[in-house]
Amino acid sequence: GDMCSVIDATLGEEKSSAVYSVIHSRHLEEEGEKLLWWRSKLYGCDPYAALHMKPDYVKSILAPWGMLDHPIYLITDGQDPEVFERLQQDPDIGPQLRLVPPESSWLGGDVTFAIMSNAFVGNPASSLSSFIAHSRLA
Repeated sequence: GDMCSVIDATLGEEKSSAVYSVIHSRHLEEEGEKLLWWRSKLYGCDPYAALHMKPDYVKSILAPWGMLDHPIYLITDGQDPEVFERLQQDPDIGPQLRLVPPESSWLGGDVTFAIMSNAFVGNPASSLSSFIAHSRLA
């Protein structure tokens, strides 16, 4: 597939000037909780926040960068639909929250979309989030 297909389908003509954030929600069940707890000890991150992606956590990352005034896209494995519901109900995040159209979503396109975003909020226990974060730094 075309690695830019999600960018094209989501941002269209405005892709070169679009300002947006991507949140990667990956729950990872019990294994994810154990891995995130271990990583929290290693890196000093919160052992639960990235699993639940509650609005206050997301806002604490996006607000200092002024990203709450721009579209916020959620890419997810769908294992925790409450993440989208909680974020959608938040008065600051909800108006900007969007999903990648399901017919356009696929792994390569979602990864490229997240790498090219202005801000990325991922889960340190997820290898996909780690790949995106490392690619953004490269």
